[in-house]
Amino acid sequence: MTKGKVRWPLVIYDIGILLFLDMMLLVFYRSNNGLSWNGVLLHSCITFVGIFSVRYFGSIYRQIWRYGGIQCYIRLLIVDGIAFLINLAVEMILPLFVRIEQITFARLLSLSCMNLLGALAIRMFYRYAFKCGTEDTLEGRILRLLLRIFGGEDMVHRSGDTGQKIKVAIIGAGRVGVNLAEELLGNGNSAYSPRCFVDKSPEKAGREIHGIPVLIEDETTMEQLRRHEIQEIVLSIPDLSDEKKRELYERYVQAGYKVKVYDYPVMQTAGSKRYLREFDIEELLFRKPVIISDEKTSVYYRDKVILITGGGGSIGSELCRQLAKMAPSQIIILDVYENGAYDVQQELRIAYGSALNLQIEICSITDMQALRRVFDRYRPQIVIHAAAHKHVPLMEKNCVEAVHNNVFGTRNVVELCEEYRVERFMMVSTDKAVNPTNVMGATKRMCEMIVGSASTWGNTVYSATRFGNVLGSAGSVIPLFKRQIASGGPVTLTDKRIIRYFMTIPEASQLVLESGAMAKNGELFVLDMGQPVKILDLAENMIRLSGAEGIKIVETGLRPGEKLYEELLVKTEELDKTENSLIFIERDTPLDREELNRRLGLLEEAVASGDDDRVRSVLRQVVPTFRSPEEVNATAEEAEEMNASRQMARA
Repeated sequence: MTKGKVRWPLVIYDIGILLFLDMMLLVFYRSNNGLSWNGVLLHSCITFVGIFSVRYFGSIYRQIWRYGGIQCYIRLLIVDGIAFLINLAVEMILPLFVRIEQITFARLLSLSCMNLLGALAIRMFYRYAFKCGTEDTLEGRILRLLLRIFGGEDMVHRSGDTGQKIKVAIIGAGRVGVNLAEELLGNGNSAYSPRCFVDKSPEKAGREIHGIPVLIEDETTMEQLRRHEIQEIVLSIPDLSDEKKRELYERYVQAGYKVKVYDYPVMQTAGSKRYLREFDIEELLFRKPVIISDEKTSVYYRDKVILITGGGGSIGSELCRQLAKMAPSQIIILDVYENGAYDVQQELRIAYGSALNLQIEICSITDMQALRRVFDRYRPQIVIHAAAHKHVPLMEKNCVEAVHNNVFGTRNVVELCEEYRVERFMMVSTDKAVNPTNVMGATKRMCEMIVGSASTWGNTVYSATRFGNVLGSAGSVIPLFKRQIASGGPVTLTDKRIIRYFMTIPEASQLVLESGAMAKNGELFVLDMGQPVKILDLAENMIRLSGAEGIKIVETGLRPGEKLYEELLVKTEELDKTENSLIFIERDTPLDREELNRRLGLLEEAVASGDDDRVRSVLRQVVPTFRSPEEVNATAEEAEEMNASRQMARA
């Protein structure tokens, strides 16, 4: 055993317990046993050697008992049971070789059991004192004093200013809630002090867990929370339904409490943590993030060389994170924006080190020569195309650049996929490509046409994946609202009637990866994104969550190209199902190569003119579904999507 790993003070205390029991059971009753002083000494040595040698080899003194769970106590029980059997065997066999005075089986059993009881008791008391010695009460101060005297524990460095701890109520007295309470009690540096549980189970009401009372969830809860001087609420109920989560959140926020969430990973994997956090974007939507990627998806990307265009962006960087978990042969991040590519490179290097073969290439997808050098250097097997200009208002004023980058950049990547015999090409698309009312959406629809057409004549397997607005991505509404709230408001909405479909960045990335892996050729995948979210409700939730007061919400008017609602992506009567119940395939008729080239030729001439208005006009010719936002917004109130939003609000 490595020197210094044995907890010698604990060994000394255990020796003291054994000596005391030897005095009581061997010396005090010596006359009844008929033992001489030599016999007492001999039997004391036998029990001492038997017990402590087995505990030593059983690693009993290498365990950290302050954090000891039931497994530690079970180990001590088993080890001492083995020691008893060894001592019993010695007591039975030794008289065959030497003349010694024997002790009875009952006396030996009593000695072993009492010694085990003493060892368990001192360890339980130590663990209790370490956990509860942080409380700023008379009991806590006594426990800290005892630990300092007998355990050599300096409680000052771990207890901090106990009077300044935030008093929390834990919602849910189940396994997760109890684990949270244990962690807070056992961590002297924690800023939180659990004062009570709140649970709906009548069987738990009025009882205690680790000395913490369990309150019943009823009309008297708020009064009891005030009695316990609760400052914050922590939700610690796994698999909480969306409706119940919203109910609890609204209830406690309206009562003036700050609400936090306890993240408790069911499976502890690399990088997973348990921690308290604020309600985040997913909670604002009050729905659980959709987990899409499965083992089959991971197997598909394993040992592959994967190129991600736009790999430094919000979606691209998350694609890199997801792929890194799947053990690819190599990931190539291609981006024109060096800072984004650098950030994700450093993040993945810290997480994976040399285990991940990660390369960065800085170039634009519009630069065919630079792009060809990248393909020639790495010979990718899979290309995920996420590079695009995506900001609607900016692209309305920069039509030439939008078409040049999005449309002809996509054509460049597709041509190189054919030239270098790439196995699979996946394009990231958007719900704004559905009956577009703006230049950005129209260019993405044109990109879908390029991909669909290539699937009819190319050798690569092609697919495109559509999804809605991505929460938290650069330039999205969530970061904007956060900045406006932090600066004191107002929060600006273009129109209080606006609704949008939302998903998280991990959801969007997993969708791209799974749909791409299941693609046969030419599919246009769409995701069932659930119910639309009213942006006004999202803003109001964020203001409440921030705890800010007096923040106003101001309408600024619709921006160029903006419509009140996005088209419903999943109309099941018009879509084909896949093996994943959330992923569908749109029935899209691809253009033949000749027609595609004709339309691209018109766009090339318009882009060459440098005239934004001409480019916009030609886009309307080559993308027949491109409509004006005024036309769509005029009949918005009759749209199926707006009706769904109103019904959800009433519910």
